[in-house]
Amino acid sequence: MGAVLSGFLVIWLIIGVGWIIGRFGVLGSEARVVLSRVAFFVASPCLLFVTISESSLRQVLGPQFLIAALGALTTLGVFILVGRFLLLRGRSGSDLMIGGMSGSLVNAANLGFPIAAYVLGDIALAAPIIMFQLAVYTPIYVTALDLLTRDQGSTRQVRPQPRISALRSLGQSAVNPMIVGATLGLVFSWQEWHFSEPVQESIELVAGASIPLMLLAFGLALVGSRPLDKSADRRRDVLLATALKLVLHPLLAWVFAALVFDLEEPQVLAAVVMAALPSAQNVLVTAVRYQTGEVIARDTVLLTTIAAIPVVVLVALLLG
Repeated sequence: MGAVLSGFLVIWLIIGVGWIIGRFGVLGSEARVVLSRVAFFVASPCLLFVTISESSLRQVLGPQFLIAALGALTTLGVFILVGRFLLLRGRSGSDLMIGGMSGSLVNAANLGFPIAAYVLGDIALAAPIIMFQLAVYTPIYVTALDLLTRDQGSTRQVRPQPRISALRSLGQSAVNPMIVGATLGLVFSWQEWHFSEPVQESIELVAGASIPLMLLAFGLALVGSRPLDKSADRRRDVLLATALKLVLHPLLAWVFAALVFDLEEPQVLAAVVMAALPSAQNVLVTAVRYQTGEVIARDTVLLTTIAAIPVVVLVALLLG
């Protein structure tokens, strides 16, 4: 219980600093966008590289990795299908993508390691879901948003050539900093390569700024915001994403861990606790980067970061 509350307290303290900075205008009106772009283009790619390159692929590419992948991608698909055909008709593809990410991308970097260490008793249990999100999920949603937002922002032509456009878009997505960082990390881990100590230390220092920048940017985004504001017309999106994140995602993790892979109880607990973590702040960073779904990302991260505390405690009590 104390470890769970401690992990959440660290997050809220840094978010609070971001809110104070924004409330008093210390960094100016463009601070949120600048911090988000630094996190997206510079610090997060370094974090991707460092985390993946220093991980053992054999240790993390097991059942927990598959459970993380199946749970997250299923939750993403459920949001998009329900949103497209039932509750959220008329939403853009990028809005649906951000909503699905909000319901399926967990705050593993901030809470995964401390909760794995102090609640589950083994810090390595956080590695599979972090590896999945960094090495697999990030390239998927970055590429999807590249395609979706480029299509929405492009001018309509008389005779479009979708094949050429798609190939060009995929080529541009391939050089996206997040994808480059993840790809290089996989190659270095596979080949067991290492940079020289000064270069590696420089990359690690920049990588260490990623999570604080995300949290500060989130705190800045809260200034003047009204969660679930009716005028924003995104209340249903946020509530759907929140329900999927805190209910469906952990439930899917239990189904896959206990019924499909038939894991032992400690492993089932680990899978469900990791899935029950709140939405990751980098969903908002990504939304700001692509200028789409910012309200959905911000409000879902806020609500799940509050509500996930009793959810994680309940999971620990029921399965522990």
